[in-house]
Amino acid sequence: MAVKTIVGRLLRAPENFISNGMIDDIREHGLNADRRDFIRKSFAAASAAMVSGHAIAAADHPGGEGDPAILTLPKHSTSLGNPVAHLPYGLPSKYESNLQRRESPGLTRKRESSVAFTPLQGLFGIITPSGLHFERHHAGWHDIDPASHRLMINGLVAKPKVYTLGDLMRLPSVSRMHFIECGANTAMDWASPALPSVQYTHGMLSCCEFTGVPLSLLLEDCGIDKRNAKFILAEGADGASLTRTIPIERALDDVIVAWGMNGEMLRPENGYPLRLVVPGAQGVSWVKWLRRIEVGDAPYATREESTQYTDLMPDGLSRQYSLIQECKSVITSPSGGQRLLDKGFYNITGLAWSGRGKIERVDVSVDGGKNWKTARLESPVLSKCLTRFNFDWVWNGKPAILQSRAIDETGYVQPKLAELRALRGTRSVYHNNAIQSWRVEAAGEVVNVQIS
Repeated sequence: MAVKTIVGRLLRAPENFISNGMIDDIREHGLNADRRDFIRKSFAAASAAMVSGHAIAAADHPGGEGDPAILTLPKHSTSLGNPVAHLPYGLPSKYESNLQRRESPGLTRKRESSVAFTPLQGLFGIITPSGLHFERHHAGWHDIDPASHRLMINGLVAKPKVYTLGDLMRLPSVSRMHFIECGANTAMDWASPALPSVQYTHGMLSCCEFTGVPLSLLLEDCGIDKRNAKFILAEGADGASLTRTIPIERALDDVIVAWGMNGEMLRPENGYPLRLVVPGAQGVSWVKWLRRIEVGDAPYATREESTQYTDLMPDGLSRQYSLIQECKSVITSPSGGQRLLDKGFYNITGLAWSGRGKIERVDVSVDGGKNWKTARLESPVLSKCLTRFNFDWVWNGKPAILQSRAIDETGYVQPKLAELRALRGTRSVYHNNAIQSWRVEAAGEVVNVQIS
């Protein structure tokens, strides 16, 4: 960035743009064309109101007379503040309270089987705060008493066992940082741009430090039948009794039975007291409230892997057991719903990840993929973990289309939308890892678009 280049100002996307009444109406009656149009108009109106409010605030700043925020000492500089332990469990500043997980209206009829999306547009680095980790449930969540919770391992093992949480926490543990992404992340954009901001297009994505005992250690403790064991079945203690088949080679590799997240115990909505961590695999395999692991010699073909979480292909057949989340990236700023207020320098930033290992490179385009330049990867760069990238850009005030393209250590290149549709069609729901496009209008508004 040249010294004389003006640093541009970025206006964040509106968070609350539809009323609770409208949300309830959508939940009861569904999301038809009229309601979709209403949501789009509400988002545009909220964005315009934010721009107007910013203009008023900017006009209030003095010119060459000096800034009173510097010249006059505020109350907090001349008085005592709150004492220690005023908030026994820390909370964000009241000025940051708008950054929250949010539910997409109309996604499901019942909130107990819905999604609360992580606000990727407002986060820094790669770690998702525990309170902003996305939620996806099939029958709602409970705060389970850890003293009564048990984990059973049975099936093709010599010594079936039942473990308490205390038993597990006394065993050798590991701590690793990994991303988790729902297989349905970006699902709404398969056919056309459907959602206004990155929170809703890509927000079923989080990254945390998980602590627990390697599953391989528990299977060895139970005397796994190495000759005949081919799969495991993981079962949750929620009302849906969610179950998932996982190949034994993955189970014996880097899978963790976790009780910790970001240095503390798991949150109830994220599986407390126990969940499975399956690095690189779709989120549904990370079974929450884990209560049983069965070792078997064949896939189990349970509900969530036969009638759900399958990929409908162009020939009408469905692909099953698509475990891996392929290489993917997204620009989080500037992104949908945000607005560039000035010509000048902007830091393009985003996240990249791959279920097959480390991110090797991220390229950024500002002209819709005609030209690509390599972005900076910020440390740490870890396997099956989010990687933060940054790219210097000077906006000239003309329309632009921002894209990112990730390449992982296996050589896999994040596909264009047309390339992915050639393989998968448009009727699929899961595993959309196509390149995301954000169009910057001449007025500075950033919108979700698709480029083949």
